[in-house]
Amino acid sequence: MDHFRTLALYNRLANERLYEACTALSDAERRRDRGAFFRSVHGTLNHILLGDRIWLARFEGRDVPSTGLDAELYGDFADLRTARRAEDARIEAFAASIRPGALTGSIRYVNNEGRSLEDPLELLLFHFFNHQTHHRGQAHDLLCQAGHRGLVLDMHQVIRP
Repeated sequence: MDHFRTLALYNRLANERLYEACTALSDAERRRDRGAFFRSVHGTLNHILLGDRIWLARFEGRDVPSTGLDAELYGDFADLRTARRAEDARIEAFAASIRPGALTGSIRYVNNEGRSLEDPLELLLFHFFNHQTHHRGQAHDLLCQAGHRGLVLDMHQVIRP
């Protein structure tokens, strides 16, 4: 359980660094299609937020209406950043609420392709945090393509006091 609390802390701090770096780009540069899976920095940041919302809803036992994984939740970067901060607080609260024994169960859910699945909760939690890191890495690469000098997002350096 402490691992998930550490991952939630890392998620918040890494997102703060990433979003701060994104402020150096114009809106046009954040939205420029650079050939990534979600096209742009803005598209990738929206996808990460969407994925977090989907998985948190599943962890909370709520049904999630199917949407395209490339849906734009927020067109305005400032609104996206505000929503990101709120979601990161939700993630930290969720991680803090995990109690002993809770990780032994599984979750049934319908994925975005309409398939009914059931997976172990512990595996899905690891996936949840890995998914964020994976796409943050893509966003970081897109920032570098836009001329940003790069960020330090290594976990041990981000969470170091």
